[in-house]
Amino acid sequence: MDIKQIVTIDSDILGGQPVFSGTRVPIESLFDHLEAGVSLDEFLDDFPTVSKEQAIALLEVASKITSSKNIAELYEAAA
Repeated sequence: MDIKQIVTIDSDILGGQPVFSGTRVPIESLFDHLEAGVSLDEFLDDFPTVSKEQAIALLEVASKITSSKNIAELYEAAA
C-alpha cells in the first residue's frame, strides 16, 4: 500500500497533524491505543473510518523505520 493511501498531512485537517487518509483520525491515536493495551480490533471499532489494511500497513512502515540500520532503507520504507 502506498504511503499516501495510509497517511495524509493537510493543514486544513486537524492543523496538519498526520491522519489516516480519508479520515480525521490522527495516526498518533493508533499508537496511543496500542500503548494503552487496546487491541487493533478495538481501535478499529472505535474508529470505523480507518480500514484494517491502513492500520496494518502503517504498523508495517513503522516497523521498517524503527528497525532500519541505514538512511536509504528508511526512505524506502516510507515510500
